[in-house]
Amino acid sequence: MAEFFPAAFAFEGTVFEMNRIILVRIISAAVLVALFMLAARRASLVPGRGQNIAELALDFVRVNIAEETMGHNARRFLPMLTTIFFAVLAGNITGVVPLLNIASTSLIGMPLVLALWVYVMYLAVGVKKFGLGGYLKNSLLPPGLPPVLYVLVTPIEALQVFVFRPLTLALRLTANMIAGHLILVLCFSATNFFLFEASGVMKAFSALSLTAGIAFTLFEVLVALLQAYIFTLLSAVYLNMAVEEEH
Repeated sequence: MAEFFPAAFAFEGTVFEMNRIILVRIISAAVLVALFMLAARRASLVPGRGQNIAELALDFVRVNIAEETMGHNARRFLPMLTTIFFAVLAGNITGVVPLLNIASTSLIGMPLVLALWVYVMYLAVGVKKFGLGGYLKNSLLPPGLPPVLYVLVTPIEALQVFVFRPLTLALRLTANMIAGHLILVLCFSATNFFLFEASGVMKAFSALSLTAGIAFTLFEVLVALLQAYIFTLLSAVYLNMAVEEEH
């Protein structure tokens, strides 16, 4: 667990404090920007391999997340959703990158900042479109209910809109990446123990724990993709709910 609270190696005690996870975030962001710059540098009508991969990735966010979830509202929020998807993906995938070995989203700061961005945006666009009163009415008073039920439903809706949405966005992502890191640590620590410290027939268990570690590493790649997709999809859903007349 100490790996999630690394010691500072520069600017300790300041807002610019640097530790291992912050360094991993900087590296993942720099690599992400560099990859897209390389893909776009020689953009052409007949795309090369790098441009084709970048376009497929961008189209995945545009078509499978933004357009399918938001319809005619997709274009408005596409830059934001694309940024969120690739930021989360880059932060997740570092958990299986050699020498980095930890997801930069496994510390809640980054997921919380992204969740707050979504939170502020869906409140802002909802109030801008409907006005404060209209937005609160759309969000807290679901149509079609008997008036007496609003006494029960409205507080629940208020908690959902103003507390649970941003909180669950951040916590879901962080918890999944923490769990994945701990599983990998357990598998490879067991391999090290069985191979170098155990004796006799116990050494054979190193093959089992190593196989499990490799399998969970591949699974973590899938989880990294899935969590980026879920975070972005829910962000799109919340933004769309804020600007739709009824939901």
